[in-house]
Amino acid sequence: MEQYEPDRLSPAHLAALRRSFRNGRAAMTRRSVLRASAGGALTLGGLGALSGCGIPAAGKSQGGVSADDHSAKEKVVNFSNWPEYIDVDDSGKHRPTLDAFRKQTGIAVTYTEDINDNDEFFGKIQPQLAAGQDTGRDLIVCTDWLAARMIRLGYVQKLDASNLPHAFANLSDQFRSPDWDPGRAYSYVWQGISTVVAYNKKALDGVEVKSVSDLLDNPKLKGRVGLLTEMRDTVGMTMLDMGKDPAKFTDDDYDAVIARLQKAVDRGQIRRFTGNDYTSDLSKGDLAACVAWGGDIVQLQADNPDVAYVIPDSGYMTSTDNLLIPNKARHKTNAERLIDYYYQPEPAAELAAYVNYVSPVADVKPYLTKIDKTAADNPLILPDKAMAAKSHAFRSLSPKEETAYQAKFAKLTGA
Repeated sequence: MEQYEPDRLSPAHLAALRRSFRNGRAAMTRRSVLRASAGGALTLGGLGALSGCGIPAAGKSQGGVSADDHSAKEKVVNFSNWPEYIDVDDSGKHRPTLDAFRKQTGIAVTYTEDINDNDEFFGKIQPQLAAGQDTGRDLIVCTDWLAARMIRLGYVQKLDASNLPHAFANLSDQFRSPDWDPGRAYSYVWQGISTVVAYNKKALDGVEVKSVSDLLDNPKLKGRVGLLTEMRDTVGMTMLDMGKDPAKFTDDDYDAVIARLQKAVDRGQIRRFTGNDYTSDLSKGDLAACVAWGGDIVQLQADNPDVAYVIPDSGYMTSTDNLLIPNKARHKTNAERLIDYYYQPEPAAELAAYVNYVSPVADVKPYLTKIDKTAADNPLILPDKAMAAKSHAFRSLSPKEETAYQAKFAKLTGA
């Protein structure tokens, strides 16, 4: 019998990753610009390196590997992020919050937009991390499931709480203790991502949409419903609708969700499974209703009053992009100071006003109101307590579960 290799990617999983990069969350907009537009591509070489063998850990399951910290002598921090995921001034040449950080601390930020896809980026830095080498980066941004993998493999460093007073005090309750990093020992949230039910009021023509059940079961919407190609979003929202907890589900629960979705597919209820490209169909009314990402809806509503959304009574899915410090980072303390800086209300408000995703900073509303009252009043950017209480996160998956679940979802979507 072939030995199971942890973190080995099956053909179905690889197909899911390619699908994600092509039109899934990896292709989400940042101020209407695709994350992938900066020239990145999910290379076959990178995927081949991951699929050909098990991914070695850095000598331990958790805990990270430190290096000599040169922060005191070298006033710099090397920060890798996704394209269009930070505030930029009107000239497009300056990032006001980073400029303010340098003035406040004397630390210059070398900012690089070199993350175009989670798996592509992991494939780029994994050989160095596995070999115990410095990646040249002091701070990176990874989506929660990859952050969980990095922590599990021992590829990132434990944070020094003494350098993070604002982060510890101001992190919103809904993001405080994910199962993959209890108490945020290794990571802090950069921005949150909400998954909701969206619709086009004109296209609905009086049909009521309040839940995922309405999408899957109402015959008046047959052929006019969209679901996301991101497994955790579509399965998670359906799971909630069925009264199951995405944080605690079993294999049988997962299979029940897939079976329900398959019935809707077989009836022709689902027009198609989409990535970010649902936005055009929703705006035009080709899709009457769909599962959607909150950041996209904020942008669509600015131009189209027919686009609306609802938070189902059963709840909604939340995911996060997260700040982590890789092993052997040369400027760990400087990186921690930068994390902490973005948990001060003023820079947090400036960032939220620009990127339009969920701010992880509590009590930021008065500061955002001064910049953009519309954004401050938008629960897709600043969830109120009632909305935050309805948020749910998809639990961490073992490598074996990830492979099995992705295979079943790929079969459902026809990928």
